[in-house]
Amino acid sequence: QVTLVESGGGVVQAGGSLKLSCAVSGAVLRDYAMGWFRQAPGKEREFVALTSWDDRPSYANFAKGRFTISRDDTENTGNLRLNGLKPEDTALYYCALTLSSLAEWDYWGQGTQVTVSS
Repeated sequence: QVTLVESGGGVVQAGGSLKLSCAVSGAVLRDYAMGWFRQAPGKEREFVALTSWDDRPSYANFAKGRFTISRDDTENTGNLRLNGLKPEDTALYYCALTLSSLAEWDYWGQGTQVTVSS
């Protein structure tokens, strides 16, 4: 059974930083691409960032220059560093894994809440 557990969310003032982590069990992380997504209240879930099988990062436009994705395959853990947070970054952040297609994610975590106050 594959399980993803996010942590590191919280309440932070605008301009602050957080580091989100995603602990993976039941799967070998290096076999997967890892992504981060978010969903704000009343909005659809949206892509934030991903790290592909060859460890190349890709970011949504709003994340470029502020967020940094990384992964540690030896620890089976992924991270998302959030800098320069804005109130519009408030959302539930999820990590996900895909074995073969970036268009279809196989496993999801339960999410960690990020709240940015103005």
